[in-house]
Amino acid sequence: MALALVSFTLVIVVSAAVAPPISKAPMTNGAEQTVVGVQSTTTEGRIAVLDANGEQVWDFERADSYHDVSRLPNGSILASFMADGYSDCGAYESPCAHTGVRIIDPEPAPHIVYEWSFPVRTSLNSEVHDAEVLPSGELLVADMDRERVFTLAPNGTITWQWNASQFYDSPADPTETDWLHINDVDRIGEDRYLVSVRNAHQLLVIERGRGVVEVINENRDTSVLHYQHNPQWLSEDAVLVADSENDRIVELHRNESTGRWEVVWQARGAGGIGFDWPRDADRLPNGNTLITDSRNNRVVELNESGAMVWSAKVSTIPYEADRGSGEYPAGAPYDSTGEVGSSTMKLPLFGYLLDSARHVVGLPYWLAGWHLAVGAVALLTFFVGLWLFVRGSEKSVT
Repeated sequence: MALALVSFTLVIVVSAAVAPPISKAPMTNGAEQTVVGVQSTTTEGRIAVLDANGEQVWDFERADSYHDVSRLPNGSILASFMADGYSDCGAYESPCAHTGVRIIDPEPAPHIVYEWSFPVRTSLNSEVHDAEVLPSGELLVADMDRERVFTLAPNGTITWQWNASQFYDSPADPTETDWLHINDVDRIGEDRYLVSVRNAHQLLVIERGRGVVEVINENRDTSVLHYQHNPQWLSEDAVLVADSENDRIVELHRNESTGRWEVVWQARGAGGIGFDWPRDADRLPNGNTLITDSRNNRVVELNESGAMVWSAKVSTIPYEADRGSGEYPAGAPYDSTGEVGSSTMKLPLFGYLLDSARHVVGLPYWLAGWHLAVGAVALLTFFVGLWLFVRGSEKSVT
Protein backbone atom coordinates (compact mmCIF):
# COMPACT_ATOMS: atom_id res chain seq x y z
CA MET A 1 0.00 0.00 0.00
CA ALA A 2 2.64 2.52 1.05
CA LEU A 3 4.91 1.23 -1.69
CA ALA A 4 2.27 2.00 -4.33
CA LEU A 5 1.93 5.61 -3.18
CA VAL A 6 5.68 6.08 -2.92
CA SER A 7 6.13 4.62 -6.40
CA PHE A 8 3.50 6.96 -7.85
CA THR A 9 5.13 9.96 -6.18
CA LEU A 10 8.48 8.88 -7.60
CA VAL A 11 6.98 8.60 -11.10
CA ILE A 12 5.68 12.18 -10.87
CA VAL A 13 8.99 13.55 -9.55
CA VAL A 14 11.04 11.77 -12.22
CA SER A 15 8.64 12.84 -15.01
CA ALA A 16 8.95 16.48 -13.97
CA ALA A 17 12.74 16.21 -13.69
CA VAL A 18 13.33 14.68 -17.13
CA ALA A 19 10.66 16.65 -19.02
CA PRO A 20 12.12 18.68 -21.92
CA PRO A 21 12.13 22.46 -21.44
CA ILE A 22 9.05 24.27 -22.73
CA SER A 23 10.93 27.48 -23.59
CA LYS A 24 13.84 27.91 -26.00
CA ALA A 25 15.86 31.04 -26.71
CA PRO A 26 16.05 32.09 -30.37
CA MET A 27 18.85 30.75 -32.54
CA THR A 28 19.41 34.32 -33.72
CA ASN A 29 18.75 37.70 -32.13
CA GLY A 30 16.66 38.94 -35.03
CA ALA A 31 13.29 37.58 -33.98
CA GLU A 32 10.44 40.09 -33.98
CA GLN A 33 7.94 40.51 -31.19
CA THR A 34 5.18 37.90 -31.05
CA VAL A 35 1.57 38.85 -30.23
CA VAL A 36 -0.55 36.17 -28.52
CA GLY A 37 -4.30 36.09 -27.98
CA VAL A 38 -4.99 34.23 -24.73
CA GLN A 39 -8.40 32.65 -24.36
CA SER A 40 -7.95 31.61 -20.71
CA THR A 41 -10.46 29.67 -18.65
CA THR A 42 -9.51 30.49 -15.08
CA THR A 43 -8.68 34.21 -15.28
CA GLU A 44 -9.33 37.08 -17.66
CA GLY A 45 -8.38 36.63 -21.29
CA ARG A 46 -5.50 38.80 -22.37
CA ILE A 47 -3.29 39.96 -25.18
CA ALA A 48 0.37 39.21 -24.47
CA VAL A 49 3.30 40.66 -26.43
CA LEU A 50 6.54 38.68 -26.18
CA ASP A 51 10.08 39.68 -27.10
CA ALA A 52 12.66 37.55 -28.93
CA ASN A 53 13.51 35.73 -25.70
CA GLY A 54 9.87 34.89 -24.99
CA GLU A 55 9.65 37.44 -22.18
CA GLN A 56 6.45 39.47 -21.87
CA VAL A 57 6.83 43.09 -23.00
CA TRP A 58 3.27 44.13 -22.16
CA ASP A 59 -0.20 42.67 -21.82
CA PHE A 60 -3.81 43.83 -21.78
CA GLU A 61 -6.89 42.19 -20.24
CA ARG A 62 -10.43 43.62 -19.84
CA ALA A 63 -12.14 40.66 -21.56
CA ASP A 64 -13.17 37.11 -20.75
CA SER A 65 -11.27 35.89 -23.80
CA TYR A 66 -9.27 37.06 -26.79
CA HIS A 67 -8.87 35.00 -29.94
CA ASP A 68 -7.47 36.36 -33.20
CA VAL A 69 -4.76 39.00 -32.76
CA SER A 70 -2.70 40.88 -35.33
CA ARG A 71 -0.37 43.85 -35.29
CA LEU A 72 -1.42 46.77 -37.46
CA PRO A 73 1.15 48.88 -39.37
CA ASN A 74 0.96 51.65 -36.74
CA GLY A 75 1.85 49.23 -33.92
CA SER A 76 -1.68 48.85 -32.55
CA ILE A 77 -3.22 45.41 -32.04
CA LEU A 78 -6.44 44.28 -33.71
CA ALA A 79 -8.17 41.60 -31.64
CA SER A 80 -11.44 39.69 -31.53
CA PHE A 81 -12.89 39.33 -28.03
CA MET A 82 -15.69 38.21 -25.71
CA ALA A 83 -16.54 40.11 -22.52
CA ASP A 84 -19.32 40.14 -19.90
CA GLY A 85 -20.88 43.05 -18.04
CA TYR A 86 -22.55 45.09 -20.80
CA SER A 87 -25.86 46.88 -20.23
CA ASP A 88 -26.72 47.31 -23.94
CA CYS A 89 -28.24 43.85 -24.38
CA GLY A 90 -30.95 44.12 -27.03
CA ALA A 91 -33.21 41.06 -26.72
CA TYR A 92 -31.17 39.57 -23.87
CA GLU A 93 -31.29 40.20 -20.14
CA SER A 94 -28.92 42.81 -18.74
CA PRO A 95 -26.07 42.51 -17.90
CA CYS A 96 -24.99 40.43 -20.86
CA ALA A 97 -21.96 39.42 -22.87
CA HIS A 98 -20.72 41.18 -25.99
CA THR A 99 -18.45 39.88 -28.72
CA GLY A 100 -16.69 41.82 -31.45
CA VAL A 101 -13.42 43.49 -32.33
CA ARG A 102 -11.11 45.92 -30.56
CA ILE A 103 -8.04 47.91 -31.47
CA ILE A 104 -5.59 48.35 -28.60
CA ASP A 105 -2.90 51.05 -28.72
CA PRO A 106 0.09 50.14 -26.50
CA GLU A 107 1.21 53.75 -26.01
CA PRO A 108 1.61 55.35 -23.54
CA ALA A 109 -0.13 52.46 -21.75
CA PRO A 110 -2.28 49.81 -23.47
CA HIS A 111 -5.81 51.14 -24.01
CA ILE A 112 -8.79 50.58 -26.33
CA VAL A 113 -9.03 53.09 -29.18
CA TYR A 114 -11.79 51.35 -31.15
CA GLU A 115 -14.49 48.80 -30.32
CA TRP A 116 -17.38 47.35 -32.28
CA SER A 117 -19.44 44.66 -30.60
CA PHE A 118 -22.93 43.21 -30.26
CA PRO A 119 -24.81 41.32 -27.51
CA VAL A 120 -24.97 37.52 -27.46
CA ARG A 121 -27.16 35.01 -25.66
CA THR A 122 -24.18 33.28 -24.04
CA SER A 123 -20.43 33.79 -23.83
CA LEU A 124 -19.81 30.13 -24.70
CA ASN A 125 -19.24 29.25 -28.38
CA SER A 126 -20.69 32.57 -29.55
CA GLU A 127 -17.52 34.55 -30.16
CA VAL A 128 -16.28 36.62 -33.02
CA HIS A 129 -13.16 34.54 -33.59
CA ASP A 130 -11.33 36.37 -36.36
CA ALA A 131 -10.96 39.78 -37.95
CA GLU A 132 -8.57 41.40 -40.40
CA VAL A 133 -8.26 44.76 -42.12
CA LEU A 134 -9.00 44.74 -45.85
CA PRO A 135 -7.27 47.02 -48.38
CA SER A 136 -10.54 49.03 -48.50
CA GLY A 137 -10.18 49.84 -44.78
CA GLU A 138 -13.12 47.59 -43.91
CA LEU A 139 -12.85 44.75 -41.42
CA LEU A 140 -13.41 41.16 -42.52
CA VAL A 141 -15.02 39.26 -39.63
CA ALA A 142 -15.85 35.63 -38.78
CA ASP A 143 -18.79 35.32 -36.38
CA MET A 144 -19.63 32.04 -34.60
CA ASP A 145 -22.78 33.38 -32.93
CA ARG A 146 -24.78 33.85 -36.12
CA GLU A 147 -22.53 31.60 -38.26
CA ARG A 148 -21.56 34.18 -40.86
CA VAL A 149 -18.70 36.16 -42.33
CA PHE A 150 -19.11 39.83 -43.13
CA THR A 151 -17.32 43.08 -43.90
CA LEU A 152 -17.62 46.05 -41.57
CA ALA A 153 -17.09 49.70 -42.46
CA PRO A 154 -15.24 51.93 -39.94
CA ASN A 155 -18.57 53.50 -38.94
CA GLY A 156 -19.94 50.09 -37.89
CA THR A 157 -22.08 49.44 -40.98
CA ILE A 158 -22.09 45.89 -42.35
CA THR A 159 -21.33 46.26 -46.07
CA TRP A 160 -21.47 42.59 -47.14
CA GLN A 161 -22.48 39.33 -45.46
CA TRP A 162 -22.43 35.61 -46.21
CA ASN A 163 -24.58 33.39 -44.01
CA ALA A 164 -23.70 29.71 -43.59
CA SER A 165 -27.40 28.89 -44.08
CA GLN A 166 -26.84 29.72 -47.76
CA PHE A 167 -24.76 26.54 -48.06
CA TYR A 168 -25.54 24.29 -45.07
CA ASP A 169 -28.87 23.07 -43.70
CA SER A 170 -29.40 25.32 -40.71
CA PRO A 171 -31.30 25.12 -37.41
CA ALA A 172 -34.14 27.53 -36.81
CA ASP A 173 -31.89 29.84 -34.77
CA PRO A 174 -28.09 29.42 -35.04
CA THR A 175 -27.59 31.50 -31.88
CA GLU A 176 -29.20 28.79 -29.74
CA THR A 177 -26.69 26.07 -30.55
CA ASP A 178 -23.02 25.59 -31.44
CA TRP A 179 -23.98 24.68 -34.98
CA LEU A 180 -20.95 25.16 -37.29
CA HIS A 181 -18.44 27.08 -35.16
CA ILE A 182 -17.08 29.26 -37.98
CA ASN A 183 -13.76 30.27 -36.47
CA ASP A 184 -11.65 31.91 -39.17
CA VAL A 185 -11.78 33.95 -42.36
CA ASP A 186 -8.87 35.23 -44.47
CA ARG A 187 -8.76 37.34 -47.60
CA ILE A 188 -6.94 35.26 -50.24
CA GLY A 189 -7.67 37.40 -53.31
CA GLU A 190 -9.90 40.14 -54.62
CA ASP A 191 -13.33 39.51 -53.03
CA ARG A 192 -12.17 35.95 -52.27
CA TYR A 193 -12.09 34.49 -48.76
CA LEU A 194 -10.95 31.30 -47.02
CA VAL A 195 -13.36 30.24 -44.26
CA SER A 196 -12.87 27.58 -41.56
CA VAL A 197 -16.07 25.70 -40.68
CA ARG A 198 -14.86 23.79 -37.64
CA ASN A 199 -17.80 21.50 -36.87
CA ALA A 200 -18.03 20.37 -40.51
CA HIS A 201 -14.26 19.66 -40.62
CA GLN A 202 -14.15 21.75 -43.80
CA LEU A 203 -12.54 24.80 -45.35
CA LEU A 204 -14.52 26.87 -47.84
CA VAL A 205 -13.40 29.31 -50.51
CA ILE A 206 -16.08 31.98 -50.88
CA GLU A 207 -16.28 34.62 -53.60
CA ARG A 208 -18.45 37.69 -53.25
CA GLY A 209 -21.32 37.47 -55.71
CA ARG A 210 -20.85 33.72 -56.26
CA GLY A 211 -20.85 32.11 -52.81
CA VAL A 212 -18.94 28.88 -52.15
CA VAL A 213 -16.63 28.02 -55.07
CA GLU A 214 -14.51 25.32 -53.41
CA VAL A 215 -14.75 22.92 -50.47
CA ILE A 216 -11.64 21.38 -48.90
CA ASN A 217 -12.40 18.01 -47.26
CA GLU A 218 -15.75 17.54 -49.00
CA ASN A 219 -16.25 14.11 -47.39
CA ARG A 220 -15.70 15.51 -43.88
CA ASP A 221 -12.93 12.96 -43.36
CA THR A 222 -11.64 13.46 -39.81
CA SER A 223 -8.34 11.81 -40.72
CA VAL A 224 -7.72 14.85 -42.96
CA LEU A 225 -9.15 17.60 -40.72
CA HIS A 226 -10.78 17.24 -37.31
CA TYR A 227 -12.18 20.41 -35.67
CA GLN A 228 -9.49 22.57 -37.28
CA HIS A 229 -8.53 26.19 -36.55
CA ASN A 230 -6.86 29.09 -38.34
CA PRO A 231 -5.99 27.83 -41.84
CA GLN A 232 -3.48 29.88 -43.86
CA TRP A 233 -3.62 30.00 -47.66
CA LEU A 234 -0.10 29.40 -48.97
CA SER A 235 -0.91 29.20 -52.69
CA GLU A 236 -3.68 28.08 -55.05
CA ASP A 237 -2.60 24.52 -54.36
CA ALA A 238 -1.42 24.60 -50.72
CA VAL A 239 -2.95 25.43 -47.34
CA LEU A 240 -1.52 25.18 -43.81
CA VAL A 241 -3.95 24.18 -41.04
CA ALA A 242 -3.94 23.62 -37.27
CA ASP A 243 -5.63 20.20 -37.24
CA SER A 244 -6.58 20.58 -33.61
CA GLU A 245 -8.31 17.37 -32.54
CA ASN A 246 -5.72 15.31 -34.41
CA ASP A 247 -3.05 17.13 -32.37
CA ARG A 248 -0.99 18.11 -35.39
CA ILE A 249 -0.21 20.80 -37.95
CA VAL A 250 -0.84 19.77 -41.55
CA GLU A 251 0.01 21.19 -44.94
CA LEU A 252 -2.51 20.13 -47.56
CA HIS A 253 -1.71 20.21 -51.27
CA ARG A 254 -4.10 19.85 -54.16
CA ASN A 255 -3.42 16.63 -56.08
CA GLU A 256 -2.95 17.66 -59.71
CA SER A 257 -4.44 14.41 -60.99
CA THR A 258 -7.52 14.05 -58.80
CA GLY A 259 -8.07 17.62 -57.62
CA ARG A 260 -8.40 16.34 -54.05
CA TRP A 261 -6.58 17.97 -51.15
CA GLU A 262 -4.12 15.64 -49.41
CA VAL A 263 -1.81 15.83 -46.40
CA VAL A 264 1.79 16.12 -47.64
CA TRP A 265 3.56 17.45 -44.51
CA GLN A 266 2.62 17.25 -40.87
CA ALA A 267 4.12 18.13 -37.49
CA ARG A 268 2.99 16.30 -34.37
CA GLY A 269 5.29 17.92 -31.83
CA ALA A 270 8.32 20.10 -31.24
CA GLY A 271 11.21 20.05 -28.78
CA GLY A 272 10.37 16.56 -27.57
CA ILE A 273 6.80 17.55 -26.58
CA GLY A 274 3.83 16.29 -28.58
CA PHE A 275 1.30 18.94 -29.60
CA ASP A 276 -1.89 19.05 -27.53
CA TRP A 277 -4.78 20.84 -29.26
CA PRO A 278 -2.77 23.23 -31.49
CA ARG A 279 -5.03 26.00 -32.77
CA ASP A 280 -2.89 28.22 -34.96
CA ALA A 281 -0.13 27.74 -37.52
CA ASP A 282 1.45 30.50 -39.60
CA ARG A 283 4.08 30.03 -42.30
CA LEU A 284 6.45 32.90 -41.60
CA PRO A 285 8.26 34.79 -44.36
CA ASN A 286 11.53 33.19 -43.16
CA GLY A 287 10.11 29.76 -44.03
CA ASN A 288 9.56 28.58 -40.46
CA THR A 289 6.15 27.77 -38.97
CA LEU A 290 4.79 29.57 -35.88
CA ILE A 291 2.41 27.34 -33.87
CA THR A 292 0.13 27.94 -30.89
CA ASP A 293 0.11 24.72 -28.83
CA SER A 294 -2.91 25.54 -26.68
CA ARG A 295 -3.12 22.87 -23.98
CA ASN A 296 0.66 22.82 -23.60
CA ASN A 297 0.45 26.58 -22.96
CA ARG A 298 3.21 27.51 -25.37
CA VAL A 299 4.00 29.12 -28.72
CA VAL A 300 6.68 27.42 -30.83
CA GLU A 301 8.54 28.13 -34.05
CA LEU A 302 9.90 25.18 -36.00
CA ASN A 303 11.57 24.73 -39.35
CA GLU A 304 10.67 22.41 -42.22
CA SER A 305 12.64 19.51 -40.73
CA GLY A 306 10.73 19.86 -37.44
CA ALA A 307 13.61 21.36 -35.41
CA MET A 308 12.36 23.84 -32.82
CA VAL A 309 14.11 27.19 -33.26
CA TRP A 310 12.13 29.19 -30.68
CA SER A 311 9.55 28.52 -27.98
CA ALA A 312 7.87 30.51 -25.22
CA LYS A 313 5.57 29.57 -22.37
CA VAL A 314 2.20 31.37 -22.34
CA SER A 315 -0.10 30.53 -19.45
CA THR A 316 -3.81 29.66 -19.54
CA ILE A 317 -4.80 28.46 -23.01
CA PRO A 318 -3.26 30.65 -25.73
CA TYR A 319 -5.37 30.70 -28.90
CA GLU A 320 -3.45 32.45 -31.66
CA ALA A 321 -0.01 33.95 -32.20
CA ASP A 322 1.05 36.52 -34.75
CA ARG A 323 4.51 37.64 -35.82
CA GLY A 324 5.07 40.81 -37.82
CA SER A 325 2.06 42.42 -39.51
CA GLY A 326 -0.52 39.68 -39.83
CA GLU A 327 -0.49 36.23 -41.42
CA TYR A 328 0.19 37.56 -44.92
CA PRO A 329 2.32 37.53 -46.94
CA ALA A 330 2.79 33.89 -46.03
CA GLY A 331 6.00 31.95 -46.49
CA ALA A 332 6.27 29.39 -49.28
CA PRO A 333 4.79 25.88 -49.16
CA TYR A 334 7.16 23.12 -48.09
CA ASP A 335 8.80 20.88 -50.69
CA SER A 336 9.39 18.01 -48.29
CA THR A 337 6.76 15.43 -47.42
CA GLY A 338 6.20 13.26 -44.38
CA GLU A 339 5.84 13.69 -40.63
CA VAL A 340 8.09 15.54 -38.20
CA GLY A 341 8.02 15.62 -34.40
CA SER A 342 6.57 12.95 -32.17
CA SER A 343 3.12 12.82 -30.65
CA THR A 344 2.20 12.03 -27.05
CA MET A 345 0.47 8.71 -26.45
CA LYS A 346 -3.08 9.23 -25.17
CA LEU A 347 -5.00 6.60 -23.24
CA PRO A 348 -8.66 6.87 -24.36
CA LEU A 349 -10.33 7.48 -20.97
CA PHE A 350 -7.52 9.12 -19.04
CA GLY A 351 -6.45 11.24 -22.00
CA TYR A 352 -10.01 12.58 -22.29
CA LEU A 353 -10.16 13.33 -18.55
CA LEU A 354 -6.84 15.17 -18.70
CA ASP A 355 -7.84 17.20 -21.77
CA SER A 356 -11.08 18.19 -20.02
CA ALA A 357 -9.17 19.23 -16.90
CA ARG A 358 -6.82 21.44 -18.92
CA HIS A 359 -9.82 23.52 -20.00
CA VAL A 360 -10.49 24.36 -16.35
CA VAL A 361 -7.13 24.55 -14.62
CA GLY A 362 -3.50 24.98 -15.67
CA LEU A 363 -1.64 21.67 -15.43
CA PRO A 364 2.04 20.84 -16.04
CA TYR A 365 2.63 20.32 -19.76
CA TRP A 366 4.45 17.03 -19.11
CA LEU A 367 1.48 15.49 -17.29
CA ALA A 368 0.02 12.71 -19.47
CA GLY A 369 -2.96 10.39 -19.33
CA TRP A 370 -0.78 7.50 -18.24
CA HIS A 371 0.13 9.49 -15.10
CA LEU A 372 -3.57 9.50 -14.22
CA ALA A 373 -3.77 5.79 -14.96
CA VAL A 374 -0.81 5.05 -12.67
CA GLY A 375 -2.32 7.29 -10.01
CA ALA A 376 -5.65 5.49 -10.26
CA VAL A 377 -3.92 2.12 -9.83
CA ALA A 378 -1.95 3.45 -6.85
CA LEU A 379 -5.13 4.85 -5.28
CA LEU A 380 -7.01 1.61 -5.86
CA THR A 381 -4.12 -0.33 -4.34
CA PHE A 382 -4.18 1.98 -1.32
CA PHE A 383 -7.89 1.49 -0.66
CA VAL A 384 -7.72 -2.27 -1.23
CA GLY A 385 -4.79 -2.46 1.17
CA LEU A 386 -6.65 -0.32 3.70
CA TRP A 387 -9.73 -2.54 3.43
CA LEU A 388 -7.64 -5.68 3.90
CA PHE A 389 -5.90 -4.10 6.88
CA VAL A 390 -9.23 -3.21 8.52
CA ARG A 391 -10.65 -6.66 7.82
CA GLY A 392 -7.53 -8.25 9.32
CA SER A 393 -7.77 -6.05 12.41
CA GLU A 394 -11.44 -6.97 12.90
CA LYS A 395 -10.66 -10.69 12.67
CA SER A 396 -7.80 -10.43 15.18
CA VAL A 397 -10.10 -8.68 17.67
CA THR A 398 -12.82 -11.33 17.38
